Amino acid sequence: MSAEPSPRLTHMEAIVEAIAEAMRDDPRVFYIGQDVGAMGGSMQGTKGLLEEFGPTRIREAPISESAMVGAALGAALFGRRPIVEISFGEFLPAAMNQLINQAPNLHYMTGGAARVPVVVRTRVGDGPYGGHPQDYSAWFAHVPGWKVVMPATPADAKGMMTAAIRDDGPVLFFEAMSLSHAARAPVPRDAYETSIGKARIAREGRDATVVAVGSSVPLALRAADELAQEGIELEILDLRTLRPLDRDAIVASVRRTRRLITVHEAWVAGGIGAEVAACVAEEAPELLLAPVVRIGAAPVPVPSGKVRPHALPNVRHIVDAARRVMASTRA
Repeated sequence: MSAEPSPRLTHMEAIVEAIAEAMRDDPRVFYIGQDVGAMGGSMQGTKGLLEEFGPTRIREAPISESAMVGAALGAALFGRRPIVEISFGEFLPAAMNQLINQAPNLHYMTGGAARVPVVVRTRVGDGPYGGHPQDYSAWFAHVPGWKVVMPATPADAKGMMTAAIRDDGPVLFFEAMSLSHAARAPVPRDAYETSIGKARIAREGRDATVVAVGSSVPLALRAADELAQEGIELEILDLRTLRPLDRDAIVASVRRTRRLITVHEAWVAGGIGAEVAACVAEEAPELLLAPVVRIGAAPVPVPSGKVRPHALPNVRHIVDAARRVMASTRA
């Protein structure tokens, strides 16, 4: 372990560092995507990798998401450990056959003989510009065979990318665009893993649990700071992983607070918040003192321009929800 202080990195810088460390350590790791070479990647997501590793391991791809994912799956079956970048999550449907019918099934279809150690990296949600805000992450959390992650801090971004690259199965790595170039935070200098499938308590509290993911975590923390001035203490659970879901952490937190709010940037209907609520309803329904509140995007395609903030969750939604669950507490 290095004795030097941890550098402060953005979410994006932490991910690039994890990829570079993995490529230095393991010659089987390579990267494929559109504009990932000389341009440095969408939103600078591969900055510096071409200069260090060259065009053999940083592979430019044509505009064909299905071809990129298919090539990565083939390489994985022959012993390589590819990272394939779909620049923005709105383009995932262009590779749906490879993503749904092939990647998560091959290990099962071959009786465990085939392994598919592939990472599919993409970006979702509101961002520093107007495009590509739709978040389809919950679709993939529905499918057995995938692991689906969405870190909320630079330290987790590095640790979870490292864990994803080392995983012997397919991992979908979602990045919340609003966090990509947000504030820097300390990130351990040496390579490390953040366990996939383990949630973390981002803030301890006694009155209500807010289960958040990705960009919703900082919103929930700001709401908790505001409510603390009223004497309401929220516990914030950063989900980190959509599949496998950390059901134990969810139930344990609700056991402490007995109230539940879920918040994410994807749409409410069919979102991961519904699965979180179902988890508590199945395993410990007697815990809840108030109805569950789910917060997410409005049920419309997320718009551009000045209208966009009206369609997405914000701090005020979480504050109002917390006051509501406190007021509606059963006797």
